[in-house]
Amino acid sequence: MNTPPCPLKSVTGSPAGPLAARTTAPRATVGEPEDAARQGVRTACRPDPHGNDGRRPIAWLHVVAPRGAAPTATSRCACGRDRSAIGKPRVLALIDDHTAHRTVCPLRHPKEGRAAA
Repeated sequence: MNTPPCPLKSVTGSPAGPLAARTTAPRATVGEPEDAARQGVRTACRPDPHGNDGRRPIAWLHVVAPRGAAPTATSRCACGRDRSAIGKPRVLALIDDHTAHRTVCPLRHPKEGRAAA
């Protein structure tokens, strides 16, 4: 009843002859291949379709109303105003408040610019 234990891993011998794996120098993976064209393709330079016309976003209103759950809303402005609401009545009030803030926001209506002009 002395049987040797069954090995957990199979033990295979490594080939030592001409069938062994050959090691080679690592291939370059950075940069372009040596035989690549260096001139490239000429392209027409077009004006930027999203050019800067001087406008930028100042205030953001984000409303989420999933079906079967309470709606939520967030009103943020670059002037530092950051308000949020949960529930339909409060979200509707926040939307009205966000619209009213557009008329009094100091970034949209600077008082210094009007007096200086």
